[in-house]
Amino acid sequence: MKWLPQQWGWIVTALVVGGGAGWTAHYSLKPRAVAPEAPVSDLPSPVTTLAALSEPEDRLSAATSEGMAASNFIAAAVEQVGPAVVRIDAERAVSQINPDTFNNPLFRRFFGEDMPPAMAPEHFEQGTGSGFILDSEGRILTNAHVVEGTKTVKVTLRDGRTFEGRVLGVDSVTDVAVVKIEATDLPAVKLGSTEKLSPGQWAIAIGNPLGLDNTVTAGIISAIGRTSNQVGIPDKRVQFIQTDAAINPGNSGGPLLNDRGEVIGMNTAIRANAQGLGFAIPIETAKRIADELLTSGEVKHPFLGIQMVELTPETIKEINAERGLGLPPDESGVLIVRVLEGSPAEAAGLVAGDVIQAINGREVKTPTEVQAQVETSQIGQALRLEIHRNGADQIVEVKPAPLPQELR
Repeated sequence: MKWLPQQWGWIVTALVVGGGAGWTAHYSLKPRAVAPEAPVSDLPSPVTTLAALSEPEDRLSAATSEGMAASNFIAAAVEQVGPAVVRIDAERAVSQINPDTFNNPLFRRFFGEDMPPAMAPEHFEQGTGSGFILDSEGRILTNAHVVEGTKTVKVTLRDGRTFEGRVLGVDSVTDVAVVKIEATDLPAVKLGSTEKLSPGQWAIAIGNPLGLDNTVTAGIISAIGRTSNQVGIPDKRVQFIQTDAAINPGNSGGPLLNDRGEVIGMNTAIRANAQGLGFAIPIETAKRIADELLTSGEVKHPFLGIQMVELTPETIKEINAERGLGLPPDESGVLIVRVLEGSPAEAAGLVAGDVIQAINGREVKTPTEVQAQVETSQIGQALRLEIHRNGADQIVEVKPAPLPQELR
């Protein structure tokens, strides 16, 4: 069988490693020096002019009435949320020896099966990321790639207090993790909603990029609903918020705010070739995953096991030439190009060539829409797929199974 072009490669398993954690390798366990924070009075305030273009006089007056020295709504939002944004320092041990080395006949000659457990100095990587406090009891939301490979982290609050954080759960599929510190009466963020989010609205990012603690950047929402494929991290099950608020290594896990100081996303992914673009996980997705991690310590993602492609006149022409399916030029929906062996889709009778037109009564036209329906479904609860097969309409019910570990 000839492989399809790469752009057709969608598998509903929903298969980041985001670039924002800033991991560095070193051999020293000594604490790194942190540059002192510059006084606020010494920093330029370029957003003051931008604030004049917006409407929130009521927010400014409200902030002032509460004693905030806020010259604009961005400063007011930061004053409100900033105390709940934390720095997360993680350290993990990394083996320096390539496992293939042990298969070298020279090693086998001298050691036989009694291979030494360590053959080199201990090697560590340290990384810095961000996070934000969900409640006064010390539950913190951050990115999975910030804390991967370790069970404890160092958490530093804006007021300078430090705590040992315990990693309660990690979900690599959505790049979400939850950390807990033992403290009470902590400042917490206010969660917002992305339901009415649209390009052009304000976006404010807070975090610790490049080791520069408590950094604030501002911009707008550039786009919504960016797929993992578009962002360049196709192994994740997330539709991202895109922003031009500067997000750099170390920002990962920090909050993205709206102009009311509500958290609408968690900053996570950076494309190496991006110029002025950052990406955030919608807060509804991050909170849903966090709740599952807090409840059971793991997340079970629904899985069908199909590879899909969006039908357009161009793809229909190519597929017909490649596979001889005879699809009409005006066919709409999502074409299944592969069914994984042993998957729920195979058990339900789906086959390559089926065109998905609706799921549970909702029309679908793109793999992203199919994936969104699957991700919000329940494992073991049947999804009703309306498909077009060989010129006839059919109904197929598929019961999602947990995403296999090898596909995570």
